[in-house]
Amino acid sequence: MLHLVILLPFLLAAFIPLTKYLPRFHVGWIVLPLPAALFLYFLTRIPSIQAGSNLMTSFSWMPSLGVDITLYLDGLSLLFVLLITGMGALVVLYSIYYLSKHSEGIRQFYVYLLMFMGAMLGVVLSDNLMVLYGFWELTSISSFLLIAFWHRRERSRYGAMKSMLITVFGGLGMFAGFNLLYVMTGTYSIREIVAVAGSLPGQSMFIPAMLLILLGAFTKSAQFPFHIWLPDAMEAPTPVSAYLHSATMVKAGIYLVARLTPIFAGQSGWFWLVSLTGMVTLIYGAFKAIKQSDLKGLLAYSTISQLGLIMSLLGLGSAASFFAGKEEAVFYTMATTAALFHLLNHAVFKGSLFMVVGIIDHETGTRDLRKLGGLMSLMPITFSVALIGAFSMAGLPPFSGFLSKEMFFTAMLNIREFDILNTGSWMGIFPVTAWLASVFTFVYSMILVFKTFGGKLQKAKLDKMPHEAPLGLLLSPVMLVSLAVVFAFFPELVSNSLIEPAMASIHNGGLAPENTFEVSIHFWHGWTPEIFMTIGVIAAGMLLYRSYSRLRVLDRKPSGRKTLNHLYDGSLQLLERGSKRLTNAYMTGSNRHYLLYIFSFFIIALLAALIGQPGISFGMEHYAPLSIYETAVIAVMLLAAFAVPFAKSRVSAILFTGCVGYMVTLLFVIFRAPDLALTQMMIETVSVILFLLCFRYLPKLKKEKERLRFKLPNLIIALGVGITTTLIALAAMGSSPFEPISEYFLKESYHLAGGKNVVNVILVDFRGFDTLFEIMVLGIASMAIYGLIHLRMEPGQTEAGKVHSGNSALRLRSNDVILQTMSKGIVLIILTFSLYLFFAGHNHPGGGFIGALMTSAALVLMAVAFGMDTVRKVLPVNYRLITGAGLLIAIVTASGSFIFNAPFLSHAFGHFQLPILGDTELATAVLFDLGVYLAVVGVTMNIILSIGGDKQWNS
Repeated sequence: MLHLVILLPFLLAAFIPLTKYLPRFHVGWIVLPLPAALFLYFLTRIPSIQAGSNLMTSFSWMPSLGVDITLYLDGLSLLFVLLITGMGALVVLYSIYYLSKHSEGIRQFYVYLLMFMGAMLGVVLSDNLMVLYGFWELTSISSFLLIAFWHRRERSRYGAMKSMLITVFGGLGMFAGFNLLYVMTGTYSIREIVAVAGSLPGQSMFIPAMLLILLGAFTKSAQFPFHIWLPDAMEAPTPVSAYLHSATMVKAGIYLVARLTPIFAGQSGWFWLVSLTGMVTLIYGAFKAIKQSDLKGLLAYSTISQLGLIMSLLGLGSAASFFAGKEEAVFYTMATTAALFHLLNHAVFKGSLFMVVGIIDHETGTRDLRKLGGLMSLMPITFSVALIGAFSMAGLPPFSGFLSKEMFFTAMLNIREFDILNTGSWMGIFPVTAWLASVFTFVYSMILVFKTFGGKLQKAKLDKMPHEAPLGLLLSPVMLVSLAVVFAFFPELVSNSLIEPAMASIHNGGLAPENTFEVSIHFWHGWTPEIFMTIGVIAAGMLLYRSYSRLRVLDRKPSGRKTLNHLYDGSLQLLERGSKRLTNAYMTGSNRHYLLYIFSFFIIALLAALIGQPGISFGMEHYAPLSIYETAVIAVMLLAAFAVPFAKSRVSAILFTGCVGYMVTLLFVIFRAPDLALTQMMIETVSVILFLLCFRYLPKLKKEKERLRFKLPNLIIALGVGITTTLIALAAMGSSPFEPISEYFLKESYHLAGGKNVVNVILVDFRGFDTLFEIMVLGIASMAIYGLIHLRMEPGQTEAGKVHSGNSALRLRSNDVILQTMSKGIVLIILTFSLYLFFAGHNHPGGGFIGALMTSAALVLMAVAFGMDTVRKVLPVNYRLITGAGLLIAIVTASGSFIFNAPFLSHAFGHFQLPILGDTELATAVLFDLGVYLAVVGVTMNIILSIGGDKQWNS
């Protein structure tokens, strides 16, 4: 079920483009049921998770590499999936009323949103670190697309690129850290790594792994100094900000730190890095939020600050691992409890506030605090939502933010007792910083509410007269702030069902056997230091807020001092200038120079490897003597190759080149390799046709006299490449330290894959991955060729005074009556033979690839004899769609093994009694081969018909 949970958003995203045929419906109504249904499903899992019955499902993917799609639902992942799906449902509902159904790119918006939702679910449910990394980077890609949704705005493109560069940079570091963990433990499974975590700290790669993983977490969760991407990401539509930047994407780093705490906690480096980075981010973000004039900018820096708060609490909570198995551990786990509870509260109040800001922007046309004011009476419901959300963010009663803020203060006060690291009184900096940051939090919360809704209405500065938002826009934020009240008065709704299981996931095994996690959250604990700290926050905050207007903070222009944003922009400019200079140094515009670079490197690198590798033998004594037939074929092949550079016309050069290929075909025939001979013959035939089609656009071949210093490097490179390739081939045959794998293929071909044709079995089963990626590359190449050709100017357009007729080349067609008469029968014979090759290929010479080339050759013959129009009339199909259909069949067939809990591209075969046919062997590999067949036919014909210049065909 968990695999289906992750797959559903992607399946729905693939369906969304088809909704263009439902113009009356807002696409959001089709999307909304999915996150709502997933949220309800995960709610039903709470009792079992609470009872300790975690859910795990696994599909074998690449077992040889230790990569399996193992999904694990425990208390921590349950908390996050409820946030992802619950907030997802509310955000989709909000977006239905925020974005018009006629908005440009509305379908792309929901495709990207569903991609992001599926990727986030994959991150928090994956037990395998490599799978987690894949989903992690997919969140970066999908968030890039969402932030750049209004791609015509320069700031949107800038913010999207900035967020992706920083988060992907951190993700690559995290990827390296994951691989270091694998080297130390021999597994990518998080659960298995946790089980052996006690043996890791003494290893040399442990600290580098920790630092690299924290780099990924800090960049994703916008921790100082990597926070700079988040304010610029506010260029995204408000529903994106409410979803990604309050509850999901920015919490991915928080999740990673919490998930890996059992591995790294107990190390002083982890404690200090996580807690101090969080505290610096907390105070910095809170201070910067006060200085923002844009409401979204204020919320962006407040989000940075709140993420720092949660991160610091996770760092302080790791102190419990220093007392694993002792009663003192419970004392310090209170910080983790506060982090988890504030994680929920932050999603509630920050999501509602982002939606409120969207409503204000929607109804007033601005988010500028200098233009706003006096909206309280005009937008009373919106004001009420903003008031509850802001007060909860400020940590004021009677809202849930007050409870988590008190727990935050408690954790900061408790850490003063932590003296195992011999820090003395330095631990006192934590509660002082926490109190000061809370003062700033109080101030920016008051600014958000009262500078927007209080004071006088400034009609002259607004684009339109504001009014209360429609009910649809208010539903989601009202439901969210209602939770801020419900969680405040009934905290046990989440403390026992969500926080306790999550605590058990993070600090599993860290408590004494007689202790358990019992989370108790209450409003009143007496006149405690935390209460007095809160009173001090309110008093100092009110004083600072009263001075806010007098200081005229918003009217101050940004100083010219260097900032982290300047450093980021300057670094990019430096990289661009450096890369431009380097590129200009070798990109001369000469293809000859480029080939010289490539082939020179080829020769030097490979010859150096051959010379430097001990034990290289060319094994000439083991080769059989050449027969007279082989000698004759090789002689003709060499003569044809030698004649190519001396050919006087392009047609002659093509024919000589084709002759070389056909001689290779004869060699395959002599060596009794019918599959290779058929393949080589078909490829050579199609290649010759393609060369002829391409070269007819070029001018006549002219011999130019060049100086010796021009020709000599060409000769040296040509000889060098030939000698190097020959030596590598000989060394591969004579120096391989491994037993030939061909024996394994010959022995196991039928037993494992049900096929007697070893070549075809290798293509569709043993090396099916290679074949799948090869047809993908061919498909992409054919589409690129089609696109490039169709960039040609339309008839009548001019360039530099030249008029293009639109028929720049004669259509491919022969006037030979004999050819036309004979081809009618030959085409039918070739097509019949191609079908035989396809169906017989699993046990006899043939297969989908050879059959496809044979089919393409028949169609090419038809085109040569009768013209492109005849091919179009006989087979009125779009070959680009044929290519896509072939790729789809191949991928679906390869993925079908997942249904039977088998690795990707696993095939099955068996014998069945069929009517008329009797005992018949059927293999799923034939379906995969069908995909290869269609893809290759589509690719070949798409290229030939595109180059053939038949515009009507390709329109």
